[in-house]
Amino acid sequence: MGRDEVLTLVKDRLAEILEIEPSAIGEGDAFAEDLDADSLALIELVEAIEEELAERSVGFRIEDEDLEDLRTVRDAVDYVVAKLG
Repeated sequence: MGRDEVLTLVKDRLAEILEIEPSAIGEGDAFAEDLDADSLALIELVEAIEEELAERSVGFRIEDEDLEDLRTVRDAVDYVVAKLG
């Protein structure tokens, strides 16, 4: 799964959770400051990504202690790409 696919996945799932259009989400957007995503929204995002990627990468998981480092859409995409790599 390439970086563009991961970016699309993150934007689509985040858009569903936040009830906004995927096109309104930029790669450099910060979850809290730019998108008004609270911690519950981020947990939902993590669960959605894990569920989606579990089918492609057995045992894919985003560690709880890594969550605090994921502040922007780019952080999340880079993290997922690195874990899949």
